Amino acid sequence: MDKKKVWLMNHYATNMFFNRGGRHYWFAKNLINYNFDPVVFCANVRHNTFDVIDVGKEKYTVKTLDSIPFVFVKTCVSRGNGIDRVKNMVLFYLNLRKTAKKYIKKYGKPDVILASSVHPLTLVAGIKIGRKYNIPCICEIRDLWPEAIFAFNKAKEKSLLGRLLVAGEHWIYKRANALIFTKEGDTDYIKEKKWDKDNGGDIDLSKAHYINNGVDIEAFKQSMKTEILDDEDLESDKFNIVYVGAIRPVNNVGKILDTAALLKDQKDIQFLIYGDGNQREELAARVENENLDNVKMKGFVNKKYIPYILSKSSVNLLNYSQTQYNWSRGNSSNKLFEYMASGKPVISTVKMGYSIIEKYKCGIEIENASSKDLAEAIMYIKNLDRESYGELGINAKSGAEDFDFKVLTKKLIEVINVVMEANKND
Repeated sequence: MDKKKVWLMNHYATNMFFNRGGRHYWFAKNLINYNFDPVVFCANVRHNTFDVIDVGKEKYTVKTLDSIPFVFVKTCVSRGNGIDRVKNMVLFYLNLRKTAKKYIKKYGKPDVILASSVHPLTLVAGIKIGRKYNIPCICEIRDLWPEAIFAFNKAKEKSLLGRLLVAGEHWIYKRANALIFTKEGDTDYIKEKKWDKDNGGDIDLSKAHYINNGVDIEAFKQSMKTEILDDEDLESDKFNIVYVGAIRPVNNVGKILDTAALLKDQKDIQFLIYGDGNQREELAARVENENLDNVKMKGFVNKKYIPYILSKSSVNLLNYSQTQYNWSRGNSSNKLFEYMASGKPVISTVKMGYSIIEKYKCGIEIENASSKDLAEAIMYIKNLDRESYGELGINAKSGAEDFDFKVLTKKLIEVINVVMEANKND
């Protein structure tokens, strides 16, 4: 039986090559086990770094990792969100189309394309390549652009740029052979825009599918045992409140410090904050100036240590701002599934629609949590009897099984089969 060829296009999958992990690496790894031949297309520049994979005078180069070819498409270095990032995205779009032409000439065309955002130009490239060579294209929406741009006031929806971005988004949704959203409620956005056929629009919602992010549970368990971080705070008998992630305004990490100040008298509680970002130095100064000896700012930590860190937590914190993002459609944070896989309770400082925490009864969600609310939630979990506390962890670990990439890949294969069959009948 011939293998089905699948191209996975993700501008930022470059890190997955180096980390041996991430959504499209795990999809590719599991697709191989189901008689698929996956290829990952990504930029030759690692996002927000000066690390470049040399392509010589060509538009691309290929390196194979774990039987997965990674095609590194030539673009330019970019840091931050200025003009260099725009140039980086445009070059990727242009060179991806040129690379596809050369790659098809050398290796033949794929049976299906999965083009993944964040930015929409990858989706546009996937659709145009698909149309040129009669290949069905699945567009995967991992972040709702341009809504996220409007939410952070980087553009106004009613401006000329805003209207052009929305029109481009509609163009993508209409022309994709199928849509995959990573948040369960993202199809609500199409209904809100009245783009679906039930509201007089031209988008058939039957082609919209939901496949969230997740975790490779087998790899997670292995890392817990082998990638051990030498950190005495993790080995202490204290009740460890762990936050892992970026330290930026949207993550609202300052609230964790406010909460720590309220719980200073609880000598057996400590807050361990792992991560980096543009607010880390400011918050580290706060810890020192306010004498918050129950907070340890750990800084950047290699991702390979995350499973071990989480396995030593007592509670894992999902800490966000309720107002800086629209949480009504759910959550697709990789961090949530890692938290769950660790088998520890989760506290979220925002209330989310389509709540995974509520569905699996593995923690507490607080709408627009104040530091006082968060402190009360921590104390509630800390004071649970052993059986009730253990049940939250069991529920978390059990829920994570539904988001194992073996399960998610089967869902992807269902979508692939649908679009391939429809393309065959056209």
